[in-house]
Amino acid sequence: MFRSDPGGTAASRSRGGAGHVSGISKGIKKVEVGLKWDPSPAGEPPHDLDIIAATYEADAPYGAPVYLVHFDSRSPDGTIHLNRDSRTGQGFGYDEVMVLELDRLAARYARVVVGVTIQQQEGGKVLGDIPNTSVRIREGHASLADSDLAAVSGSTAATVAEFVRDESGAWSFRELIRGFDADPASFASLMGAEH
Repeated sequence: MFRSDPGGTAASRSRGGAGHVSGISKGIKKVEVGLKWDPSPAGEPPHDLDIIAATYEADAPYGAPVYLVHFDSRSPDGTIHLNRDSRTGQGFGYDEVMVLELDRLAARYARVVVGVTIQQQEGGKVLGDIPNTSVRIREGHASLADSDLAAVSGSTAATVAEFVRDESGAWSFRELIRGFDADPASFASLMGAEH
């Protein structure tokens, strides 16, 4: 499932929570979540961030996720997947890119939450320790949100987006910046909780 995190904490404290809904974020069909960051200095352990998406059923939108998509998995139907995965942050542009084809998700799914977490071998790093972290969410060429995660710089993981399907079947987007003090496995079980 997730890479081991022996130095991580399973604490479930969350912080932050600023989110907004904009008029252009209704009726979303296909979105791309991009994550970039700077590599660690020479001789130090690599900075390794991961994008995680959790999918929830309509009858339990705040329950346990039906499935998770992360660096070594994809959704069973192929509608959510990572196009690019980085363990170091090296390269140009966005180091990790996840595509969510919301309009192809089965009707039983009504909520998807996307987050970012740090894979840590020795623990102790928070998002603010990793320079030039940036998350971009867009539909086609239209930008839905951009964040440097400064509001959750003291956290080891954070949610960044929530997508919800309404009764008509249309998906809407809400930026959801919430920080967590949790290792990747714990974060995956907490990220979709009501706030």
